[in-house]
Amino acid sequence: MKLTISRKLLLGYLVMALLTVTASAYAVVSLRQLNDLAYGIINQDFFIVETSKKMMDALLAQESAERKYLILKDLSLAEIFRARNQEFAQSLQGLAAHPFPGTAQLHTQMASLARQYGALFEQELTLVGENHLQEAMTLSEGEGKKIIESLASQVWAIQQKAEKDIDARMNLIRTQGANAAQLTIVLTVLSLLAGFSLALLITYNISVPLKKLEKATRLIADGQFDHHLHIDRPDEIGSLASAFGVMTKRLKVLEALNLDASPLTGLPGNLAIERVIEERLSAQIAFSLCQIDLDHFKPFADNYGYAWASEIIKEVARILLAERERSDLQDVFVGHIGGDDFVLIADPEQAEVLGRRLVDVFDAQIRPFYSDEDRQRGFIVGKDRKGNVQTFPLLSVSVAMVTGDGRRFKSALEMAVITAELKEYAKSFAGNNFVKEEDLTNDHPDSTRKA
Repeated sequence: MKLTISRKLLLGYLVMALLTVTASAYAVVSLRQLNDLAYGIINQDFFIVETSKKMMDALLAQESAERKYLILKDLSLAEIFRARNQEFAQSLQGLAAHPFPGTAQLHTQMASLARQYGALFEQELTLVGENHLQEAMTLSEGEGKKIIESLASQVWAIQQKAEKDIDARMNLIRTQGANAAQLTIVLTVLSLLAGFSLALLITYNISVPLKKLEKATRLIADGQFDHHLHIDRPDEIGSLASAFGVMTKRLKVLEALNLDASPLTGLPGNLAIERVIEERLSAQIAFSLCQIDLDHFKPFADNYGYAWASEIIKEVARILLAERERSDLQDVFVGHIGGDDFVLIADPEQAEVLGRRLVDVFDAQIRPFYSDEDRQRGFIVGKDRKGNVQTFPLLSVSVAMVTGDGRRFKSALEMAVITAELKEYAKSFAGNNFVKEEDLTNDHPDSTRKA
């Protein structure tokens, strides 16, 4: 048998309990009476109170379903009524198993009324089906209302009686407990002396490994994830140490993902992107991968400098996060591959909403980063890689969207390759473009792009 912490504590309590058996017969009788009273409260009175509340909830739910059905004529409401009517009947049966004086006949009456109410509702269903809605309403407001009120009154009476019994028994417990306490004081003093020695032993047995855990926590806080806990025990602390080790490994993974995040945008990087794609492929639920690329970014960076070009990268990240927040989209992953490349991972509908929104707002958000002269003429003048002066278009964005469901693509790499190919297709058109994979069957993406 494993000597767990709880069992060690129990052993200490047993030592003190040996002294308790020396109490007088009066104390034993009193404690037994207290136990009987507590048992009655827990197993009868509390059960009756809780069951009465459930019955009242079921009753109100039936009435609500009945009234909503007469208005909406939705058959699902009829199923709700029947389910709650059955729940009421089952609760009543449970209540009958814990009777108190004078309730046997009451249970029979309530069971009869519950059946009548169920039959009445079925009659209303028939009337509604025959287009006699007014007759059904009359039946509900008349006989149905009377049955509900009668049942509610009876349930309330049972609950009130049980609560009064709880109060009475609690008062009796307090009175008898005070008497028993006088005898218990003597035993307490003796128990403390015996228990103190045992407590010291148990405390030492627990504190030593806890100090090891404390030290390990400080080391992990300092980033030392390779520290090993040498705690091999068959109790709760052993389980905690094992869980702590698992947590340390997980933190090490998360730290790696955090270090992988883009220092420029703070968005998750390649490791996190690959992990999210693999997780969604494993789930075999349809999702879309969008790759986002800025067109003509290098001429902009050469002309304005990479510090200012970095602001463009950060602005794109802000747009994506702001539009995700503004559209109240759920479970949308935004990542930064590096440079001017981003990714979106979400269910197809949400991915398309966010991708198209980026295309729509891109010009208005990015144009302020140009000088007035470049903005007015609609292009920038710079040198190409050979040093020749020529004109370059203003920045635009291309978004390529590929959808998978865990069966089409075997890996994140395979899906990313297809998305990259589609992105190159999108970049072959002027202006801002949003292209889905099915657009490859068209000659151009006019229906999906904003020039």
